Amino acid sequence: MSEVVPEARLAAGQAIDFRVLVVDDDPDMAAYLARLLENEGLAAETVHNGDAAIVSVMSTPPDLILLDVMMPGTDGFEICERLKAETATAMIPIVLVTALEDQQSRVRGIKAGADDFITKPVHREELIARVKTLKRLHATRREMESRRLAAEVQRKDALRRTFSRYLSPRIADRIISDMDDEGTPFRRGAQRVSVVALFADLRGFTRLTESTRVDEVVGLLNEHFSVITDAAYRHDGTIFSMAGDSLLVGFNVPFPQPDAAARAWHTAQDMLRSFTPVHARWTKSGGAPTGLGIGIAAGESILGNIGSPHYMSYTIIGDAVNTASRLVQAAKPGEILVSGSVYETIRAMIPSGAAKSQGEVALRGKSGTTPVWSITV
Repeated sequence: MSEVVPEARLAAGQAIDFRVLVVDDDPDMAAYLARLLENEGLAAETVHNGDAAIVSVMSTPPDLILLDVMMPGTDGFEICERLKAETATAMIPIVLVTALEDQQSRVRGIKAGADDFITKPVHREELIARVKTLKRLHATRREMESRRLAAEVQRKDALRRTFSRYLSPRIADRIISDMDDEGTPFRRGAQRVSVVALFADLRGFTRLTESTRVDEVVGLLNEHFSVITDAAYRHDGTIFSMAGDSLLVGFNVPFPQPDAAARAWHTAQDMLRSFTPVHARWTKSGGAPTGLGIGIAAGESILGNIGSPHYMSYTIIGDAVNTASRLVQAAKPGEILVSGSVYETIRAMIPSGAAKSQGEVALRGKSGTTPVWSITV
């Protein structure tokens, strides 16, 4: 049975920022130690056996434990070992209160994880001195942990802001939570992966730049990329490249996405729908590119940090990327060109009559031919 020392015994209005659990099978000794602590403005709770001590610590962890060694049943050494073995309670300072003065008992207490010892009979000055020392250490440790957590939060916020320039917020959060012990968010070595690559490109933009002021061109590009990157993020695509007026989005990377082709298809539709009102405003204001073209292909690619010691880019290269690039170059405004393997995966999602086979197409830079399908939505 435990006795909770009433908070009313503390000085009126005094804040409780340090709690001590006193564990002793002698109620009079426990009450005596609690009174000494109260007189120093500390909150004290008393329990009188090992099982009650474990329950109390697990339910409401104290800031310090005064633990009697010689108790019936579970003794102080065993309680100390159990508490120090648990992650949630390992950092709570434990002072063993004991009448044992032999070296063997001291060694056993140290092995159990005790932070300090007080010999019975307990002297007030010694008790208060040891408790105040551990209280200062507790405050220092708490402040250091608070600073560490604040620094960790700031570091992850900075990483999240950086990653969110390239990845959807959900994927950015997952990368941060999955970082390795060295804080490395991506694998250092290149790896061969199956990807679905999507290229989106403004048709007719190059000609427009020849007759448009630089600031207007930049404004058009910013609005264009804002719309299509938002569409990519909505479907958890990873943005790997933004060059000129073209955007490369990868699916199934850096994390597996079994529905990668479907995500790419929905992203393409979303891009075209989102771009329509933007294009209408551009046209009304006196000039605009002719529209948005999209190319999608699937296949093996290499994913990794590629570049030189002076400049490095985390990107994908390979057949899927090359094929999607060739397809977007051939796509008309408002058209989605997809490779045959992508079409077979998404054909059930395509509205009736929206897809048309282009047959086997010889794409520039590729040996042989590629089955291509044209989709308009």
